[in-house]
Amino acid sequence: MSFWEKQIDKRLDQYQRELIETHYQEVENMYRQMRGWRHDYRNHIQAMKAYAANGDLDAIRSYLDMLDTDLNTVDTVVKTGNSMADAILNSKISLARSKEIPVSVDAHIPVKLKMSELDLCCILGNLFDNAIDASMALQPDKRLIRVYMDMKNTQLYISFTNFTATKKLQKQGGLFKTSKGEGHGFGLVRIDTIVERLDGYLSRNSEDGAFTTEILIPQV
Repeated sequence: MSFWEKQIDKRLDQYQRELIETHYQEVENMYRQMRGWRHDYRNHIQAMKAYAANGDLDAIRSYLDMLDTDLNTVDTVVKTGNSMADAILNSKISLARSKEIPVSVDAHIPVKLKMSELDLCCILGNLFDNAIDASMALQPDKRLIRVYMDMKNTQLYISFTNFTATKKLQKQGGLFKTSKGEGHGFGLVRIDTIVERLDGYLSRNSEDGAFTTEILIPQV
């Protein structure tokens, strides 16, 4: 292995460590919010009991509306059947919503995966981050990320689609060009490296203002 190749591997490893730390921090933040809401649950009940004792139905309705809005910010909206996928997807959905990016998810993993949680985390985290970055270039009413995951026979199928600011992105050297920084490029390389190592299939397509990444990974 040449000196340049060693340097690339070293930078990729560093990027991966930083990426994993970021993802786990996002997950921890999400569960910290959930624990905080549960901690306050008894106080919420006492407050509504006080309103009920005074016969103040308007105050109860208003309080319930406030709680409903608050709960939506910490609700675990995706349950795939895989705890790592749930953690990453839900943390990224929370992040996307905080940036006014709607997310549509249809994800099911009904079997125990052969691939490692580290590889799954890197793939899903990078795909979501790339989709969020691209969405931020659009007006809020034009933003949307679609995620689909399921088993196709013995392979895990992953599809991410997001709208882009241009009708069709251009490829350069077999990859779609990016205006993002160095880390963004390493994210794409990391996905490609993992899929290749796992003997999987990866396709990227840019048509009609939408960018789609499709991945198939054998699980036998």
